[in-house]
Amino acid sequence: MNAFCSGTELPHVAYFCMEYGLNASIPIYSGGLGILAGDYIKAARELGRPMVAVGILWRQGYTEQHIDSNGQPYDVYRDYAFPDLRDTGVTVSVRIWEHDVVCKVWVLDNQGNVPLYLLDAGFPGSPHGWMTQRLYGGGRQERIAAEMILGIGGIRALRALGLLIDVYHFNEGHAVFAGLELIREKMSQGQSFERAWHNTRQEIVFTTHTPVAAGNEVHDHDTLGRMGAYNGLDYNQMRDLGGDPFSMTVAGLRLSYMANGVSKLHGRTVHRMWGHLESIPLIFSITNGVHPGTWQDPRIKQAFETRGDLWSIHMDNKRKLIEYVKEKGLGNLREDTLLIGFARRAASYKRGDLIFRNPEVIDPYLKTGKIQIIFSAKAHPADMMGKEIIARLVEFQKRYPDNVVFIENYNMDIATLLVRGCDIWLNNPRRPQEASGTSGMKAAMNGVLNLSVEDGWVGEGVQHGINGWLLDFHPGENLSPQEQDELDMKSLYRVLLEEVLPMYYHNRKHWVEMMMLSIDMSRWQFSSHRMCREYYDLMYTPVTTNKRQLLNQSV
Repeated sequence: MNAFCSGTELPHVAYFCMEYGLNASIPIYSGGLGILAGDYIKAARELGRPMVAVGILWRQGYTEQHIDSNGQPYDVYRDYAFPDLRDTGVTVSVRIWEHDVVCKVWVLDNQGNVPLYLLDAGFPGSPHGWMTQRLYGGGRQERIAAEMILGIGGIRALRALGLLIDVYHFNEGHAVFAGLELIREKMSQGQSFERAWHNTRQEIVFTTHTPVAAGNEVHDHDTLGRMGAYNGLDYNQMRDLGGDPFSMTVAGLRLSYMANGVSKLHGRTVHRMWGHLESIPLIFSITNGVHPGTWQDPRIKQAFETRGDLWSIHMDNKRKLIEYVKEKGLGNLREDTLLIGFARRAASYKRGDLIFRNPEVIDPYLKTGKIQIIFSAKAHPADMMGKEIIARLVEFQKRYPDNVVFIENYNMDIATLLVRGCDIWLNNPRRPQEASGTSGMKAAMNGVLNLSVEDGWVGEGVQHGINGWLLDFHPGENLSPQEQDELDMKSLYRVLLEEVLPMYYHNRKHWVEMMMLSIDMSRWQFSSHRMCREYYDLMYTPVTTNKRQLLNQSV
């Protein structure tokens, strides 16, 4: 069923991901993973790469998250219309809970992206709409059902569409069941499980984004077996792939020819986490990138290239952000005051409230108006700790109404305003828990200077005092989370108050020079186009070259 590219043709790739962030009007994304996938398939289209993408049509998308009168976040789900989708006329069936779940296959190919095929179990009249209703909604059974549709259904959709694929790229472990379907196909043609597994590995690459072992998804075998996720395999074969309990990450690694982390630091972390296991492939790193056409103000790009008036464009973007805040009734920020931005998924390790931890230090700067801070975030609907973080940030907004803002229902439109309109982009997760991070890349492309810990992508691009600022690093120290928080808080105050503030208020020329250097650092090195080329050069092409050599040896 597979095409096989010649020595001069680029490999034909099928890219699998649970979510895609193309724009805010197509809300089938939750955060960084989906935004990355959306940026990636836009770059592939612009580079003319032979690729298709596979995902799910989430009828209610991800949560809208608002703030009630008590300052608490709450979730709202809506039934969305998707007018830009085109019906392919193709349906596929996946056996789940002993039912044949029929999925329509839609295609989205007019948003500047390669064709994105979306599987839908929620079309009118379907009794199985709960399986593809809400992204990351429901419990474990909903998650497994969706992953079966993405993986097993995704492969069957490619077959039904007549698309010939050389390489299957699993972006995170959600797509692992696609590997089981590829094995099942080969076994149905008479191959043993071992031979089918070996041959399947010659056509899969795997990307993992999770640097904490406990954050990698696992399922119990009893549930997988009863739901039909074994897809013709038995317990021993499934255990060989993913262990017991069944780890989607381990299975992704053992099903792939090559695997990667999403920054240089994360690549080393992945190797430490999983490299000791048997049947693990080569693990290295390809650092994430962002789509300049989506995130960079074209006027900023032009000003950088012509050495034009960067500051006036930045100030125009800052005024747009301030006006948005005013229209939402969230306060009256000032354009002549340093504006710090912090926006990302609400998770405890990201430490959104770190800057407030010592009121004796930060309070005078907020009350006298020397510093303004703007936050936006979403928590997973079931993440009570994440929602508590948001509630605390809203409380700080009440405490400092003139200088702290929290914008509810974080999405791509809000992100665009923030990464263009802030002066500083703050990033202070506990190390080494940030696999890559991409919001700071978007800010850097717009001349918004990063103030960050040296984690994820940051250590590859940000140079202290040249194109941004870094918090002190503590190599070799075995610190508890509380000790790391204390040291990072002190470092944040020192750098912010002794370096950032004096330069912003007293050396505008140097500040603008740093903005120029930030754009120069990020515009290619952290672009989705560079990322896409590296995937083709370092992963997709070696896979097809190896497969070609194996075929030649068997002739």
